[in-house]
Amino acid sequence: MINIAILASGSGSNAENIASYFRNNKVAHVKLILTNNPNAGVVDRARKLNIHCEVIEKNRFKDGKSVSELLKKENIDFLVLAGFLLLVPPSIIANFKGRIINIHPALLPNHGGKGFYGNNVHKSVIDSGAFMSGITIHHVNEKFDDGEIIFQAACHVSKIETPESLARKIHALEYAYFPVVIEKLLNQQHTHS
Repeated sequence: MINIAILASGSGSNAENIASYFRNNKVAHVKLILTNNPNAGVVDRARKLNIHCEVIEKNRFKDGKSVSELLKKENIDFLVLAGFLLLVPPSIIANFKGRIINIHPALLPNHGGKGFYGNNVHKSVIDSGAFMSGITIHHVNEKFDDGEIIFQAACHVSKIETPESLARKIHALEYAYFPVVIEKLLNQQHTHS
């Protein structure tokens, strides 16, 4: 069984969607949820889902050592960033080479990088006049939103789009595709190991 840890900083709707998707899965399940924000909605969601949740404040996360120890103790095989706002430390990236992915609420390489999260991204897309946006699922490296792209799905940006209405379209794409793409990746790794 592949043990997944989800890292989230916000409400955790993607984390919940992924955890539910993998609840009775034969290959993998969500064993741990990590957050850097003790007041994040994801903490309550983890409790309701009966998944162990740890709050790791920014400095402890940046150091990487205690997080690496926790991931080892929990036998975590795969990391999924779902609305996680901190940069993953190099030591964790090295330990999980090819086994850390992130979802970004726009079509990278556009509208990505430091500070591009949530409504900042949707506002940037609308302000740029783009008529398409979407989601990008990518491998994680030492830079924000810079790793190799695994999957993208697009949606139309209408002339009267608001950040809120675009966010709803993006969420629908995230919920539909993120768990499925994770499962595909895990099945590929499972057959290669």
